[in-house]
Amino acid sequence: MAPLPLQVTVPAVAAAAAYVNARFLVYYDLELLRAIVPTILGGAWKRYRDRVNLFYQLENLATTKSSENRVFLRFEDRAYTYAQAYDTVLRYANWLKDRRGVKRGDLVGLDFQNTDTFIFLFLATWAIGASPALLNYNLTGNPLIHCVNKSTARLVLVDPVVASNVTEEVRSALGNVTFEVVTPEMEQEMLAMDNARPADELRSGFKDEDMAMLIYTSGTTGLPKAAIISWAKANTVANFTFRWLGTQVTDVYYTAMPLYHSTAMLLGFAHTLASGATFAMSRKFSTSGFWNDVRKHDATIIQYVGETCRYLLSAPPNVDPVTGEDLDRKHRVRAAFGNGLRPDVWNRFKERFGIDTIAEFYGATEGTFATWNKSRNDFSMGAVGRSGSLYNIILGRDVAIVEVDHETELPHRDPKTGFCTRAPRGQPGELLFRLPPGDINSRFQGYYGDKESTSKKVMRDVFSKGDAWFRTGDVLRWDNENRVYFSDRIGDTFRWKSENVSTAEVAQVVGLHPAVLECNVYGVQVPSHEGRAGCAAVVLKPSGLVQTSGEEARAPRPTDDTLNSLAEHVKRGLPKYALPLFIRVVPEGGLQTTGTNKQQKHNLRSEGVDPTKTGEDEVFWLRNGSYVTFGVADWKELNGGNVKL
Repeated sequence: MAPLPLQVTVPAVAAAAAYVNARFLVYYDLELLRAIVPTILGGAWKRYRDRVNLFYQLENLATTKSSENRVFLRFEDRAYTYAQAYDTVLRYANWLKDRRGVKRGDLVGLDFQNTDTFIFLFLATWAIGASPALLNYNLTGNPLIHCVNKSTARLVLVDPVVASNVTEEVRSALGNVTFEVVTPEMEQEMLAMDNARPADELRSGFKDEDMAMLIYTSGTTGLPKAAIISWAKANTVANFTFRWLGTQVTDVYYTAMPLYHSTAMLLGFAHTLASGATFAMSRKFSTSGFWNDVRKHDATIIQYVGETCRYLLSAPPNVDPVTGEDLDRKHRVRAAFGNGLRPDVWNRFKERFGIDTIAEFYGATEGTFATWNKSRNDFSMGAVGRSGSLYNIILGRDVAIVEVDHETELPHRDPKTGFCTRAPRGQPGELLFRLPPGDINSRFQGYYGDKESTSKKVMRDVFSKGDAWFRTGDVLRWDNENRVYFSDRIGDTFRWKSENVSTAEVAQVVGLHPAVLECNVYGVQVPSHEGRAGCAAVVLKPSGLVQTSGEEARAPRPTDDTLNSLAEHVKRGLPKYALPLFIRVVPEGGLQTTGTNKQQKHNLRSEGVDPTKTGEDEVFWLRNGSYVTFGVADWKELNGGNVKL
């Protein structure tokens, strides 16, 4: 057979390669593997050299000529090079060791908003082989007492801005704990210390599974739990993410998210330290101040969590009053990195602010694995992860999505085999990650001082006798194009008309209505009905509200057109069983969120639609195709069993 001419074979090969690339996402797998392989090799090298403590990364950057004068930290109007930060950390470390008696292995509580002082103290604990316990600065009373107790810390350093949260009640309940407010005078005392480098013996011998820090869960359904963040996790997350995102030493990574949480601390600060770039931060998130800070620090990467992007999108357009220039796009940001960006906000955020790349991930503070989606187009819009065939072959056995029994809120087990069943592609199920059954602690260190909660996250005999898997508690969906989508938190999904309803999917549809600024969907118990009926608490834009003044303005009321169009909108976008049968209208800022802008449902769910519990918020219910006022008389009718939904 005669060979094909070159002008035929080259295009044919190129076309075949393009098809294989598109069909099996080879290019994306290679991006993932280019980040994973050097991270694994680098981790092995650190273990070999006894350098798993990230203090050594700061030291290396601060004592190398090419990086010592590079800006490491930017906060408000202050900037510190790597060398300057290192010098300060050494002085703070010697203060902790010599003046406060902190020893290797101790835990030190840090109750701070985002500040340069917080960063220096955090790194100073590592310098002497101690570990920081990162306390949520919003806590006071019993939750704060609980968190300090769990940490076993005997010294808690406090930001003056939040010192009022440490009440006499807290101090007396924790009589064996020293609380010290880090005043400017105390900082001067720290800076006056010698900058001698603490000996390597204080940091030597740490293993991958040893604790680098404590980070607390958000505590939305109970008191926060203290998750152990190991050196392996801190190093792996930091080194993988900067390579995956392509962070360069010239980048400025900006966050307004709280550093007491893993997203800002591990995927923000530790990420930047591992890359040798510049870390910029604000004290806390402000919708009005966010982009001003981004421009001020000349950020190239920004971080978001939860509803952050929605809040930024809800702000009025930012236009220069003199020139008329569109300031929303006046920045150098190339990527937004975080988790919880909802599909109804995704493209609107990108387009308005001119963001090229959304880097979305899914993971839990205490988790052992994560999913990743770097998106520049609509193919993976809204996904929390994606991968190709090569990646799935290598790591696919360590990840599973299993069918869920929403009555027991546990993975469903086959009554004959006793094993769990993998959910079909495209169907929702709980995400599980494999653990080494004989050495779980090497991958999952659990919650500090809480064996009971730790054991609940480990599931045995899932697919075979003796295996072990980490329960995420989240329902996700893995489609036929290898994209992973968040569906719901187990416990948030509710049953209605014998069907499972995903609150996240309903919220996505409701959130696309032009009058809706923000919504939070949940199931409510109603008398004489099985299961839970869907309810959407919504914040409406001013255009969707009746314009009122004075006292009336405290209780926003939607226009009739808004109610009618909202009813039509949800009927077009949702199956009948998933329709929110109730709408609760709340004022702007009325939806409760965590410190990381994640919505909370607990109080809304417990109040339900009982008019005696919903306060000034108006409630409407779906009757004869439209939303109409739901009042005390209607509640009585439901209680009497005279109405069927």
